[in-house]
Amino acid sequence: MQGNLSEIDIRSILQLIELGQRTGLLFIQTDDSCSGSKFAYSYTESSLPRTWFVFFLNGQIIYSQEGNSSVFRLRDYLRYYRINLQGEETPSKTDSDKSLSAPEYAYLWRLLEQDIINPIQARSIIHGLVHETLFDLLSLRKGNFIFELDKPLAPQLTTLEIAPLVSKVFKQLQEWNQLSPFIQSPDQCPVLTDVERLRSSLASSTVEKLQHWTDGKTSLRQLARYLNRDVLTLAKAIYPYVQQGLIHIVSDDTVLSLTHKDVQQPPEKELQAIVCIDDAVAICERVQSILQLNGYNAIAFTNPLEALNAVFQIQPLLILCDIVMPDLDGYELCAMLRHSSAFRVVPIIMLSGKSSYIDRVRANMVGATDYLTKPFDQTELLLLIRKHLAVAGGAISLPHGHFGRRSEDANADSQKAALVD
Repeated sequence: MQGNLSEIDIRSILQLIELGQRTGLLFIQTDDSCSGSKFAYSYTESSLPRTWFVFFLNGQIIYSQEGNSSVFRLRDYLRYYRINLQGEETPSKTDSDKSLSAPEYAYLWRLLEQDIINPIQARSIIHGLVHETLFDLLSLRKGNFIFELDKPLAPQLTTLEIAPLVSKVFKQLQEWNQLSPFIQSPDQCPVLTDVERLRSSLASSTVEKLQHWTDGKTSLRQLARYLNRDVLTLAKAIYPYVQQGLIHIVSDDTVLSLTHKDVQQPPEKELQAIVCIDDAVAICERVQSILQLNGYNAIAFTNPLEALNAVFQIQPLLILCDIVMPDLDGYELCAMLRHSSAFRVVPIIMLSGKSSYIDRVRANMVGATDYLTKPFDQTELLLLIRKHLAVAGGAISLPHGHFGRRSEDANADSQKAALVD
């Protein structure tokens, strides 16, 4: 059995294997490292395909792995049991033939044989590995698959029924989508951006743990492994703090300009930036040109999701934001920023080709400071920017008037419970 994921989805493939009580190996490969997945939020330029292997016995899952020969995932899981592996990262040639197709599995068996772990721990680790593999696979929409009848991995540590596991993971994926665009990929990394405010709402011990783990280099998935929790539970626990701008989500290859006291602060010129977010390249170039010619440091973004990530690092003095954009429109972006304390006093000017009263009211409702209709000339743009920069310079809250801000404070008690429990 083989085919394309645009014609049949992973869930249906697994159901067929289960109904047929098949024994063998399922191989899945994406078109590239980002395509087809709901977790396509990545800063890397890599176009290498991702591959997975899932092993079956009589229609049940024995084990699964992503297509590489290292045991880094296993090392992450073993940290929970305070087991620190030393030495080689792949099984030796003295291991059985199973190491050729499933090196992690062979390594796990070696740890069992050496009494480094016990069978209960081994089964728990396999369940975690299978769960996170399905979490990735069930989100795929593009790629290819091949299922081959074959002898099962032996000996078996455990078998997992497909239907209940797939149903559980599918529901988790639906909940995961609700965290977008703040959190999009298990491979993103959390990092603290406002330690002092966290100390005022969380216990010192909890903040210390967060400081230890949220270093901008450890992914959400790795943290979930370290804590022996599924990645959704972890993401939901930190989600309120991400919304408030206290924790920032980045990719591990992103160069960060953080607000930690022990990290070098970005240059003053960057702190004084004005950000323009518009999917039209011509508008971005025009605004950037006007502002730079008039002595402002202007930074433009045509992708609203990238802009949402970047503004927490740049901390701009003012934001110009288009309304009609793909993936995330200006109303949604403005509302998200207003939920963060970092953007309570930052003027946000909405840009739109429409000048209707309804559009202006809607902009007001999501917290916009003002509204500028396109096309606009240089004088209009500069007058509006100078006006709001002057007001914001000494403001404690947003200026009163037609474009006032509305927001609701998050429930602090529920946030504490989600992170500590």
